[in-house]
Amino acid sequence: MIHGLLWFPLLLVFVLLTALGWLERRRQNLFRVWAEDSELSKLDGSGAARLRQGMLSWSSFEAGRFQEQGNFEVTKLEMLELMALTSGEAPLTQESQGRCRLRLIGNGQEMDVPFADAEQARRWVDQLMARARCDL
Repeated sequence: MIHGLLWFPLLLVFVLLTALGWLERRRQNLFRVWAEDSELSKLDGSGAARLRQGMLSWSSFEAGRFQEQGNFEVTKLEMLELMALTSGEAPLTQESQGRCRLRLIGNGQEMDVPFADAEQARRWVDQLMARARCDL
């Protein structure tokens, strides 16, 4: 009986890892449906974002679905900058890594889109600027 009890924690870990894998697969499948027909999309630990028909939308994954966090009309974009996530209004430096936010300013609005990876955010800035279709 002692040998059986030694395997019990391993069984619990296996069940937990299986459940977490199932949840991640479900999140990715929901993202595929949500981002369908998008010009540009991303999914990371801080949420999901998509650009569709000139409208940038971002969401967080909560309670088994994507909760809409905000929208921004890209054609009204006046300024786009990368900001550090935790240090207030400090812009992101070139050598910075990790979590950050993309600040969108235009049409009297100011919105922040969170990113889990600074390198991905830099690529997104370049791609978003190419698709913005406006004069900055």
